[in-house]
Amino acid sequence: MGKCSGGSCGSKKEGSSCGSADATIARQNVAIETSLGKIKNKILVMSGKGGVGKSTVSTNLALGLANRGYKVGLMDVDLHGPDICRMLNLTDKIPDRQSKNDLLPPMQYSDNLKVISLEYMMENRDDPIIWRGPLKIQAIRQFIADMDWGELDYLVIDAPPGTGDEPLTVSSTIKDAHALVVTTPQEIALADVRKSLNFCNHVKMKVVGLVENMSGLVCPHCNKTVEIFKSGGGEKTAKDFKINFLGKIPMDPKVVLGGDDGQPYLASHTDSPAVAAFTELVNRVEKAMAAKPVLAMASSCGCGGVCNPDTCDC
Repeated sequence: MGKCSGGSCGSKKEGSSCGSADATIARQNVAIETSLGKIKNKILVMSGKGGVGKSTVSTNLALGLANRGYKVGLMDVDLHGPDICRMLNLTDKIPDRQSKNDLLPPMQYSDNLKVISLEYMMENRDDPIIWRGPLKIQAIRQFIADMDWGELDYLVIDAPPGTGDEPLTVSSTIKDAHALVVTTPQEIALADVRKSLNFCNHVKMKVVGLVENMSGLVCPHCNKTVEIFKSGGGEKTAKDFKINFLGKIPMDPKVVLGGDDGQPYLASHTDSPAVAAFTELVNRVEKAMAAKPVLAMASSCGCGGVCNPDTCDC
């Protein structure tokens, strides 16, 4: 790395350099705080198990909010199985930096929706990501620090299943993130979802609410919903944990086709019970997050960054 401008790296240790790990982390922490300070609401979409439709919920939630005029970012931290680019039919590649201090532009799906996924940075999208925890932690931090998100009303974060490195990194890095937990009606999914909710309690992450996805099947012939699994488990779990129940979203074959074709269905059509249920989900998320005060730029100072000896605990 080059020499520091001004001749100092902020370290008082003799012989230290601006390439030190501590200096790099400190600079990245500042970049993360600066980036997050421009984002009003952060939502982590998570679940206790795979296959419950987190990416479908994340994608359509981000697009639904963007369609209402909000500035939205969609960040895919499912590093081993990133699907967001394919679901939105985004094929851009990350551009080269003009200088090491330049922020990188996310993919632009529409005027109101920016997207970042690890696939954006891969030469071959079919290559496996064989990473241990430290690399995954660093990648997520870079998604925040190195990307030019700008001013956003919402950042929707699509997480992999479980309570491992990725959601833990989000909870420790984005301390004002709220969780939106996705389940399906089966008891085995609900058992895993209770672990996710207890994870949120453990890391002190507020929960926007719980949504029961794949709750019934929309008949392709009559457009009515038929229950093929038992229903109501998600609502009962939400009551047990005293959190918002955001509704039931039935399966619709058109949603599957839309995801495979890169044309999200739930946020762009009106002729299905699944669309009606999803619209109500967006309404409830919008209402729940509107009650949350917009935070000022992150600061460790109790007075909000402008020191007042009468009110400050710094």
